[in-house]
Amino acid sequence: MDRMSGRNRGLPLHLKGAVHGGLPPSQEPPYARGLGPVPHPSFLEEMRDSNFGMGPRPLPPHPAKAAIIEDHFAAQHQEIQGLLVDNQRLAATHVALKQELEAAQYELQQMQDYADSYRAEKDVQMRQVYEKSAKLEMDLGAVDAMKAELLQVRADIKELSAVRQELMGQAQVMTQDLARANADLQQVPSLKAEIDGMRQELQRARAAIEYEKKGYAENYEHGQVMEKKLVTMARELEKLRAEIANAEKRARAAAAIGDAGGYNANYANPEVGYAAGNPYSGYGMNPGVGGESYPYYGAGPGGWGQYDTQRAQGQMNQLRM
Repeated sequence: MDRMSGRNRGLPLHLKGAVHGGLPPSQEPPYARGLGPVPHPSFLEEMRDSNFGMGPRPLPPHPAKAAIIEDHFAAQHQEIQGLLVDNQRLAATHVALKQELEAAQYELQQMQDYADSYRAEKDVQMRQVYEKSAKLEMDLGAVDAMKAELLQVRADIKELSAVRQELMGQAQVMTQDLARANADLQQVPSLKAEIDGMRQELQRARAAIEYEKKGYAENYEHGQVMEKKLVTMARELEKLRAEIANAEKRARAAAAIGDAGGYNANYANPEVGYAAGNPYSGYGMNPGVGGESYPYYGAGPGGWGQYDTQRAQGQMNQLRM
């Protein structure tokens, strides 16, 4: 009877017409123990009525078959009860897992928020560290500049120390010079007398130089006049040379074309008459070969060389004065 009363019990109210344990259709638990789907309660009622005389029975069942069927239904009922227990356990497990999932999602969200805040904090810290490093680099650059400036200052100090030593040496030398100058000041009267004597000698020398200058000026003017005269004489000599050359050309032409006789004898060799006596030998001229190159009236080394020597000597004396 307990079995029959247990079989009359259907599915729990929270399982009728609802999803298994509140699970979504895609997450319903599989069928346990290799059995098929749970029969519908109406099908169970029909089976119970037909098996236990609740409806029309054409033939009474065989006692052995009835026992087998009853045992089969009892086994099915036990299986159903086990499945219901498993389903309830799975539903409770699902609820617990869902709660754990929500808790895990909440913790994950908290961890994500913490990670975001931690990342933002780290970014701020990294930015601060970067700014500090940049500032430290600037400070290091300033320190390097200060080191270079310090080295320059030390070099300047060494240089100034050397200059100080040099100035001290110069001061000592100047002190010695001052002592010698003081000693020389005591000799000033004698030096003044000596200077007066030298001044008088200088005045006498100046008077002599002035006298020499006047004499040189007169000699220079006389030389200039003589130079002009010599230039004039040289020009006249050039003219005479040209006239003589023209006369020689005419004489040669007349000798070639003219009559024979005494005229040819007199003018056959015109060089004889001029060679016998040179009228310009007193002017320092050296006779030459003759002809168109005017060698008879070339300048000799006599008078001109002497004049050039006197002129150069006068210029040297003027430069000395």
